[in-house]
Amino acid sequence: MKKYTYTEKKDTRSGFGAGLHEAGKRNENVVALCADLVGSLKMDAFIKDFPDRFVQVGIAEANMMGIAAGLTIGGKIPFTGTFANFSTGRVYDQIRQSIAYSGKSVKICASHAGLTLGEDGATHQILEDIGLMKMLPGMVVINPCDYNQTKAATLAIMDYEGPVYLRFGRPVIPVFTPEDQKFEIGKAWMVNEGTDVTIVATGHMVWRAIQAGEELEKLGINAEIINIHTIKPLDEEAILKSVKKTGCIVTCEEHNKFGGLGESVARSLTTTYLVPQEFVAVDDSFGESATPDQLMTKYKLDPADIVAAAQKAISRKAK
Repeated sequence: MKKYTYTEKKDTRSGFGAGLHEAGKRNENVVALCADLVGSLKMDAFIKDFPDRFVQVGIAEANMMGIAAGLTIGGKIPFTGTFANFSTGRVYDQIRQSIAYSGKSVKICASHAGLTLGEDGATHQILEDIGLMKMLPGMVVINPCDYNQTKAATLAIMDYEGPVYLRFGRPVIPVFTPEDQKFEIGKAWMVNEGTDVTIVATGHMVWRAIQAGEELEKLGINAEIINIHTIKPLDEEAILKSVKKTGCIVTCEEHNKFGGLGESVARSLTTTYLVPQEFVAVDDSFGESATPDQLMTKYKLDPADIVAAAQKAISRKAK
């Protein structure tokens, strides 16, 4: 198995902040809007250097989406910023009607997604956002795995014509992808080639999948691990190629099992190449208040849970 190491840990929201700042340098049409969470979204550097291209809308997320949609008509490239819960569930009507329906190039950038928001609890830990956003026609959905990939994704969506949902989080996690990587929307990233089981993971779960792969190797199981940073459009070709080799698959996500990555993969495989699939995801539940690590363990999103799912998928393949 290919070995991955890291020298530092950073939060993916800081990757967004760095990417937004760089995007502002590269394109004078890039503008940023925030709903009273500048520090949480790491927008400070952008605001310092480009104060005339920043709009603080206050705690008025629906208004922020409307303003962003309007700015695109004047040729601007708006990046909106707030928590994932407020970026989707609170403003779904505005996104659907004012952004997605007319294909506006608004970049909806959402921090503090999933269980790893921790002590803020269930009201803020949205676990349904990927499902909400991927159902909107024409909406791109991206969930990068570390600081470097989030920065690269932020720069990539600047040049994309159309609406994008970019999801990231608060906890510090290992930085293990290249600093100079090229981010391709809709193109999966091969983490490790293997022959016995396919593990596809997204966001914070990619590093946990790597850890699981190392444990599986000790058990004599060679896992193929794929980073699905773009959930929509899904790289169905990469997944199909992998499962034709391994014969089974595990999907891993910090999201409800209904509506997320796992369901997208299942839909694809049922129409192309049916193989045993196991889901590592939140089992139709809201979150609760605890530390991120405690929550990931309770809701069965640890490397050990991925190992168990891989073993089960392999056993089903054998039958």
